Amino acid sequence: MSIASLFAGRGARLGILIPFAALLCGPSPASATAFLGSAQSFAVLGASGVTNTGNTTIYGDVGTYPTVGITGTSTISITGSYHNADAVAQLAQTDSTTAFNALAALPFTTNLTGHDLGTVGTLTPGVYFFSSSAQLTGTLTLDYGSTPNAPFVFQIGSTLTTASGAAVDVLHGGANSGVYWEIGSSATLGSSTAFAGNILASKSISFDSSASIVCGRAIALTGAVTMIGNTISNNCVSQNFGTNISDYGSAGFSGSPTGGSTSVPEPGSALVLAMGLVGLATATTLRARAR
Repeated sequence: MSIASLFAGRGARLGILIPFAALLCGPSPASATAFLGSAQSFAVLGASGVTNTGNTTIYGDVGTYPTVGITGTSTISITGSYHNADAVAQLAQTDSTTAFNALAALPFTTNLTGHDLGTVGTLTPGVYFFSSSAQLTGTLTLDYGSTPNAPFVFQIGSTLTTASGAAVDVLHGGANSGVYWEIGSSATLGSSTAFAGNILASKSISFDSSASIVCGRAIALTGAVTMIGNTISNNCVSQNFGTNISDYGSAGFSGSPTGGSTSVPEPGSALVLAMGLVGLATATTLRARAR
């Protein structure tokens, strides 16, 4: 099954997402070490198991730790490897938790509590905060503009839910760009959602039928990842998304506009990334947030 056929009818959206192929991974001005560490190779990582029904396509590794249990593999097409509660998955969970905590500690630049992400207009890089749940209905557009080296970080206090047919479109990114969704509880991607970014959920992640992460990862820190005929990819460059794919070299998800291999955007520490983001807002409000 080709990726192109899975996204038939979404030509306009994929045209926007092509330049996003190299965004979620890139070198850091502060450190060459990947922010997600060993979790970088995973497309799906659960804690209490990974469950699949229906035909699912995964670009990257699939793993679970500490619970043994990856089910439905007979209908999964995978380019990577399975890590069923082994040492590789254990280290990936440790690195993911470190990344989650670093993202959660950042001062936010904009409070979007109470707003639907589909109604906030086009966003520019920064740290966006929701005190409780967040909803995406329709399309969220993320535009790097003249700051392709700056990340998008979404801090969501409880749950993230996307409506059927929702989408995240990304514009004008570069090799150092990144999108991170730090979620205090669980994420649910509605049917036919075309999502983008690295989801790090404290509990679980659920996909409705035909939902996809076109470029990114699904990482659940304490719960399960549940899939129902989905596509999840941490390797967008090698996929058949059109002729513009050649602009990003052939290094897979770590590709850059000049070719070659790079790593996930690396804050280095919460302080390093926060310092880079402060300049994106006229004032930065220190957050007092209890989870």
